[in-house]
Amino acid sequence: MTRKPLSVWPHHLHEFVKCVKSLAILAYADKHGSGNVCGRRPCVRKVAHLLTIILADRLSNAAQQGLSLVPSVILSALTLVYVVCALLLACYALGTLILLVLYVRHRRENRTPRQPEVSEWPMVAVQLPIYNELYVIERLLEACASLDYPRDRMLIQVLDDSTDETVTLVERKVAELRQRGLQIEQIRRPNRIGYKAGALAYGLTLIPDVPYVAIFDADFQPEPDFLKRTVPFLMDDPDLGMVQARWGHLNRDDNVLTRWEAVAVDGHFVVEQTARNRSGFLMNFNGTGGVWRVEAIADAGGWQDNTLTEDLDLSYRAQLEGWRFLYLPDVVVPGELPPDIAAFKQQQARWAKGSIQCMVMLLPQIWRSRRISLGQRMMATMHLCQYLVHPLIILMLLITPVLLISKNLQELPLGPLGFAWIAPPLVFVLSQQALYRDWKRRVIELPALVAFGTGIAWTNAGAVISGLIGKKGEFKRTPKYAHKRHGNKYAIGVNRNIYFEFGLSLYALWGASIAMRMSPQIVPYLMMYAFAFGVVALWGLRDVWQMRRDLFRL
Repeated sequence: MTRKPLSVWPHHLHEFVKCVKSLAILAYADKHGSGNVCGRRPCVRKVAHLLTIILADRLSNAAQQGLSLVPSVILSALTLVYVVCALLLACYALGTLILLVLYVRHRRENRTPRQPEVSEWPMVAVQLPIYNELYVIERLLEACASLDYPRDRMLIQVLDDSTDETVTLVERKVAELRQRGLQIEQIRRPNRIGYKAGALAYGLTLIPDVPYVAIFDADFQPEPDFLKRTVPFLMDDPDLGMVQARWGHLNRDDNVLTRWEAVAVDGHFVVEQTARNRSGFLMNFNGTGGVWRVEAIADAGGWQDNTLTEDLDLSYRAQLEGWRFLYLPDVVVPGELPPDIAAFKQQQARWAKGSIQCMVMLLPQIWRSRRISLGQRMMATMHLCQYLVHPLIILMLLITPVLLISKNLQELPLGPLGFAWIAPPLVFVLSQQALYRDWKRRVIELPALVAFGTGIAWTNAGAVISGLIGKKGEFKRTPKYAHKRHGNKYAIGVNRNIYFEFGLSLYALWGASIAMRMSPQIVPYLMMYAFAFGVVALWGLRDVWQMRRDLFRL
């Protein structure tokens, strides 16, 4: 590209100012009906429209000439960053493809192992870590009270860190369940140090002789046969440290967002967890719906609050100590999905930040460990790094228009990398096919999956950066609703990320308008991002409007 001298800028600036002045005069005339500028208002509109086109053309030319002044070394650096981001994203997609192949290979092999026979049931503790769960705690307690397990062999711990009226509600419900013959305790700590990890660790100190502990979050509802379908595997295999069940959905059909979340959760549990566990790779306890051997927890160093994902942290530490895990896809624990975008983004941001914190802490241990193979190390690395996808997406989007204008992007042979991206959509398709007879109808909702999954990239990118720089942060629990959308005291309002998401949507549209002239093949890519960020931002405004409308009605 021919580089323009700096002397051209005063001329372009003068032309730009002239256009803006003319447009302002005509807009004023159009508004007030003045006949001094033009005899008829339609004429004013036509001239204003013409000047707008001229202004856009001048801005485009100025942008190209401005980029010609940018040193080639900067453009080369941006091109290198773009290529590195594309390669890393392709690696992520390739890792997903590997999991997909492994799932197809193992999905019919030993789906759920044969349950061992039990002559005498052992003592089991059921831990329920809660914090301000006014709307869902009674449902959880009733579900735990209905567990089909010998009453003298089961102890329920309600680890209550609440600071609102949940405390008195739990106290009343616990007293009622005691009268029904259950061993149940409401445990209050003097402080909330360590958040969920601290509560779980504190509860274990009160039951030193209990060998197994089941854990349920407040928004889950275990089936009556849960313990009898999970505990026998731990009894039969002394090297087994944890048994994880599959998550189900209590409110899948609330709205488009919850239906998308259900598809995403199904993809993780049906394909990813099955592939990792049956192939001998390291997998994670999902924080709820699982049973731990207490000895494995202690051997791994106990619950720690160094990260926001204490479940992922403990899972890897336990497996690095030699403990094995078992995933049971046919044992289902239904849970509640966040019904509004703010709660969902807060949940995802916590998971993203916690995963990156685990990545920073655990990757050195993983690669130094002699207990696991090279393949296990590689797959564990891809697992812990998965949320790095989001800042890479943002970075590529920001760089794309610059490289388009400079004509650097058109010269990059990155087309072959796109083949790997067939894997992520197939994960969701196969998960729906495995679980539901009407899977074809559910697959139609994949565009919503793309929109919400991509549109939260800005929020998750911020969380990832926070995790990388070592900022610990507060454990912000996901608000629970139990179908109480109106007047819910835990609902989250609008946050400033909406404005950035709108900005990214407009930026992607601008990039698409440039690509239409300079590189049409990437227009769908940019339009997808414009759609995704726009949908997430508009959904957030929709939720806020509904909350304010409900408050007005009250």
